[in-house]
This record gives sequence, C-alpha cells and structure tokens, in this order.
Amino acid sequence: MIDSHQHFWIYDQVRHSWIPDEYAAIRRNFLPEDLAPVLLENQVAGCIAVQADQTLAETDFLLGLAAENPIILGVVGWVDLRGNQLEKELEYYSSFPLLKGFRHILQGERERDAFLRPDFKAGLALLEKYGFSYDILVHADQLQYVPDLLAAFPGLSFVLDHLGKPAIASGEISSWKKDMQAIAAYDNVSCKVSGMVTEADLNNWKPADLSPYLDTAAELFGMNRLMYGSDWPVCLAAGSYAAVKNVVSNYFDAFSDAEQYAFFSGNVSAFYKL
Repeated sequence: MIDSHQHFWIYDQVRHSWIPDEYAAIRRNFLPEDLAPVLLENQVAGCIAVQADQTLAETDFLLGLAAENPIILGVVGWVDLRGNQLEKELEYYSSFPLLKGFRHILQGERERDAFLRPDFKAGLALLEKYGFSYDILVHADQLQYVPDLLAAFPGLSFVLDHLGKPAIASGEISSWKKDMQAIAAYDNVSCKVSGMVTEADLNNWKPADLSPYLDTAAELFGMNRLMYGSDWPVCLAAGSYAAVKNVVSNYFDAFSDAEQYAFFSGNVSAFYKL
C-alpha cells in the first residue's frame, strides 16, 4: 500500500495560522519519524509528501526529508506558477527524481477561478513541458471551473485532492456530484480519496456518512483513477490514521483484488511515476 497524500511540518504559529482552533491537535511538529511507525502498523509501505506552505523553502524542506527517509517515495512541492523565474526553477527541480509534481493552495484564493487566469495557465503549460504533474486543491464551490482547466491541458496529468472537498458534514451531495461528473469526463484527471473525515462532522462522523461520496467517486472515476490518501496529520483532527484507512479498506473490501491493488498502490505508482 502507498499513501498518496500526507504532510510534514515544523510547526510555526504564523506559517501555520491556517490551522483552526478545532484542529488544535495538529498544532505541533510532524516529521517522518512520527509517521514511519504509523505506516508500519497499518501495513503501508510509503507515502507522497505534499506541500502545506507556499514557499520554495517548503519544496526544499520536503526534498531534504525525502533524501533521508525511504518511506517518502515522492514529493509534491510548490513553485510560483505566476512568477517570472518559473522556467529557471523548473529546470533546477527537474534534477530531483523524487520531485513528482506541484500544488498551489487554490482553495485559499479570493478569486475562485484564479487557476483560469492567463498567467496561471502559462505556468501550468511549463509544468507540462517539464513532465511534472499537478495536484488540484479546491473547495466544492470551485469545482465548476475545473473542467475548463482540464480541457486546456489534455497532456498534463492532474489529480483532484480530497474528492474536491464535498460538504459531508451537511450531507450536501447533488451539486458536488454534478460538478464531479463534468470533471471525471476528462481522462487526464485522477482523484484522491482523502480528506473526507475533516469535511465531515469532526467529532461525530461515522463511515455511513462517507459512503455516498465513495459510491460517487467509484462510479465516476472507476478503479483506475482513484488513489488512497490519508491526509495525515490533518486527519488527526477527526480520527486516527487507522480509522481513516479502515473506512476505505472496509468500503473497497467488496471490490476485486485487482481493483483494490490499483486503488491502494498501482494508480499512485503510475500517476507519480514511482
């Protein structure tokens, strides 16, 4: 098994001010030595470390951890896709085999379709040129704009983080499902089954709350474009690593061995070229 989505950080009150009071449990350091025994206990062989801070220093920090910790199989970093030094930076990062792709925290942008601006799209074109992938991090209200992005870059490999952050706590599903149908119609996008418990009721969620969203993801993307992700340590605000993994393990237990292998290992290996 491979975990397609988790984070590391050395906690800083200013840099990590995005962590709300209800997530107080994760206001501390989280490093590979914290995750390694958890992965071992849950029979997970390795992980993809994803950026949580929008600086080149964050990318370098994750690459440094990856060089020293074999559990990190790949890194999704950050670069300024709108910056005038982008090509120079991508040339530099192309020399690091463990750097697989990039992400921008689009969910925090005031302009909800900021990723459709010409300057942002010019940056994505360079990612495609250099063979990197792109993780799409948006809230559900931004999903309506994603198909235009996918259509503009048919040769770029995209993955949608956290199922597009549906409003699981409120039970809203119809508008999210409609947007996801439009997204899944493009074969250059995969989807991470991650981040669900923190979109649910943090203290009272149960597996049945997540099942309708899992049903939709499996129906729309099929088992060749879904990948397991824990979103550790963010998930700890709502439950243990084992609790998060067990939800999807139990859900997909009825699927074939080949489908389960694809979900837990094969798809992430192919997408990130592990």
